[in-house]
Amino acid sequence: MKKLIGPFTQILPLTGLPLKGALADEQLHIIQNGAVLVENGLILAVGDFDELSKANPSAQIEEIQGGQVLLPGFIDCHTHICFAGNRAKDYSMRIAGKTYLEIAKAGGGIWDTVTQTRAADEATLTKQLVQRANRHLAEGVTTIEVKSGYGLSLEEELKQLHAIKAASAQTKAKLIATCLAAHMVPKDFTGSQQEYLKHVVNDLLPVLKQENLTSRIDIFVEESAINTENALVYLKKAKQMGFDITVHADQFTTGGSKVAVEVGALSADHLEASGDHEIKLLADSNIVAVTLPGASLGLGMPYAPARNLLDAGACLAIASDWNPGSAPMGDLLMQAAVMSASEKLSAAEVFAGLTFRAASALKIERGILAPGMPADMQAYPCADYREILYYQGKLKPNRVWVGGEST
Repeated sequence: MKKLIGPFTQILPLTGLPLKGALADEQLHIIQNGAVLVENGLILAVGDFDELSKANPSAQIEEIQGGQVLLPGFIDCHTHICFAGNRAKDYSMRIAGKTYLEIAKAGGGIWDTVTQTRAADEATLTKQLVQRANRHLAEGVTTIEVKSGYGLSLEEELKQLHAIKAASAQTKAKLIATCLAAHMVPKDFTGSQQEYLKHVVNDLLPVLKQENLTSRIDIFVEESAINTENALVYLKKAKQMGFDITVHADQFTTGGSKVAVEVGALSADHLEASGDHEIKLLADSNIVAVTLPGASLGLGMPYAPARNLLDAGACLAIASDWNPGSAPMGDLLMQAAVMSASEKLSAAEVFAGLTFRAASALKIERGILAPGMPADMQAYPCADYREILYYQGKLKPNRVWVGGEST
C-alpha cells in the first residue's frame, strides 16, 4: 500500500549534487511543504504535499505535525562498534599528557580492547553491538559500517564477524561488515608481519567468502601497525580474491593514502597527516576521502584537511570512527558539526559527506531522497535546515524511518 509521509516544512533530498568537490548551500534543492510517497520500502516520489495528495487519493497519509525538516538517513561509513569493555583508563592517561607508547606500555592501546573482546562471547558482542547500532539509529544514522579487528586470530575475527551478521537481524539499521584482521600484528603471534598477513590471506579470507561474512577488507597502514610494503602485498592479494578495499591512511604519518590509490581502494580514511601531495593524489583519484573528526577530538589532534580536500576536488565523507579507544563518543552529527566550524565546511558539504558521498565509500546506492531509493529518512524539529548544524549536534531527529517505517 502506498503511504504519503508529510507535510514537512522543508525537504532536502540532496539530489543533483556532484560526487566530488566543494559545494555551496545555494546548490541545495529545497522542497517547501513537501512529502515523500513510499511503497514497499522504496521512494516513489518526492514533491509538494498537496500535489502528491491529489495525485494519490488512496495513499495512506502519515501526517507530520509542526515544523520539521526532512533529510536522508545518515550513513556512518567507518566504525569499530563491535567490541567489549572500554578504555577509560587510556583516556584518563591521555588527557593527563601520557603518550601513545606510554599508554601501550601500561597495558592500554588496541591490545587492551583485543583482550577484552576475546574474553566476551559472541552473544555478548552481538547484544552490545545492537545497543550501539540502535543508539546510532535513534540519532538518524540508518546505515552503519562495522569493522572487526579486535579479534586478531582466525577464531576471534570470525567471532566478531558472526556477531555483526547476527546483529544485522536484530536492528533496523543496515549494518555493513568489514574485516580489519590487519589492524596490527597480534602480540601472541610468533611470526613476522609478513607471516601474519600471509596467514590471514590463506586461512581467514577464504572463510569470509565461503560464509559470506563480508566483501570488504581494511588495513591500518602505519609503521607502528602495518608498513606500506607489506600492506600493498596484502591488499593486492585480497583484491585478486574479489574483496573491496578500504585503508586506514595517514593518521599519524603519510604513506597510507598512496597505498590506497595504488590498489584502487574505495576509500582512504583518517587523513589527519595528509599534506598537499596526498591531497592531490586523492583528489585526482576516485577514492572517497573519509574524515574522522571523532578521532581528532578523542586524541586531541588536528582535523583532517577537509577544506583543502574539497577545494582540490576530492570526494569527502565524514564518519564517526566510533571505537573504545580514540573515538569513544560516537555522536556522528556533533562531530561533523564541530569539525565544520573549524574546517569551514558548508551545510551542503556536511550533509553530502554524511549521506550520498559516504554511501560511495561503501559502494551502495543510498543517501538521497529520490524515486527508487530506500526510504531511509530522518526529520528534525525545526523549520530551517540551517538550525541542524547551528546547534552543533544537540538538535536530534525526532523521527527516523527505515524503508518508510518509523523506527
